Amino acid sequence: MKTRWDKYPKQDRFDPKDTSKTMKAVVTAGNGGYDKLQCRIVRLPKLGPGEVLLRVLAAGVNNTEINTRIGWYSSLVTTGTEDAAVAEEDHATEKQDGGWNEATPFPFIQGTDCCGRIAAVAPDGDQSTIGSRVLVRACIRKSGFDAIDNIWMGSDFDGAFAQFVKVSARELFPVDCDWSDAELATIPCAYGTAENMVHRSKVCKNETVLVTGASGGVGSAVMQLVKRRGASVTAIAAKKKMEQVLSIGADNVIDRCEDLVSRLGENSVDVIVDNVAGPAFESLLKVLKPGGRYVSSGAIGGPLVTLDMRTFYLKDLKLIGCTSWDEPVFPNLISYIERGELQPLVAKIFPLEQIADAQKEFLEKKHVGNFVLIPPSVDD
Repeated sequence: MKTRWDKYPKQDRFDPKDTSKTMKAVVTAGNGGYDKLQCRIVRLPKLGPGEVLLRVLAAGVNNTEINTRIGWYSSLVTTGTEDAAVAEEDHATEKQDGGWNEATPFPFIQGTDCCGRIAAVAPDGDQSTIGSRVLVRACIRKSGFDAIDNIWMGSDFDGAFAQFVKVSARELFPVDCDWSDAELATIPCAYGTAENMVHRSKVCKNETVLVTGASGGVGSAVMQLVKRRGASVTAIAAKKKMEQVLSIGADNVIDRCEDLVSRLGENSVDVIVDNVAGPAFESLLKVLKPGGRYVSSGAIGGPLVTLDMRTFYLKDLKLIGCTSWDEPVFPNLISYIERGELQPLVAKIFPLEQIADAQKEFLEKKHVGNFVLIPPSVDD
């Protein structure tokens, strides 16, 4: 069934005026189910000083867009992403604290991952960059890299689920490679998050790193980034995905249903990179060596965990939370791509107007790698 792009005003900031230039976009209207994802014709963004207009070539799909739509970041939510998404379909609720930072700016355009081509620059910008293919660094450190505060494209301001998006020129990174637009769109959020965790936990050559959720976008990126540093990877994945995870580069794979302590033994792992959390958290800390590092940027299996403080302090463990990206992270990724050190993992491509279908299938967790959305073509 062909999606109808709604031309009728919604009485919000996206309504086109008679003199407005327009584009097609998916507007997220509020906390709730898939009905909050509205395919609309909206006004084209207007550029301010230092800004650039990108034609979106491809946009990745991530947990964070679903989490933001359903208000998962709220303290009221105690379940994993999948269960919370089902609950929102059955009984949608507005959550003032459900956003990435503060209240989510509904209605707005989501989309954290963007591969785009520069279509226009502000009058104070560099006109020679028009036509360049770029990636957008989605984590914006407005106060500089000496401060921890951050805002995110597609969570705190309008993102890439549209034909065009405006961003600060400072956050654009040209990339010289033969990857497709869809392949490049898998990079920003998943690989940026992964590189930030690997960088901040100081993974070193010959260390043993345990990666949970290894078949997902972040997990599969972590494995590649750990391997390029010369460390070994033990991955946790569903049984039916174990062969694929091995093909990405894992040295060993453990069925996520196995008892982790029985399989690995206590004090056996140098670093754990975990975006699952949930009931397995206590076992993860048991397999860490004394002085080991646990790093996380998510909790798709559930945000509330059991922590035995004795395990934490008697083993001198380091628990590292990662949201704001450190300064070297994105330049590092660009250099890895250009040197051929990363493998893009596109699981499936959808037209932008099928975003609800993409998110439903994403939550089934049957895929390995990343989903990507392609906006409608732009008429000259």
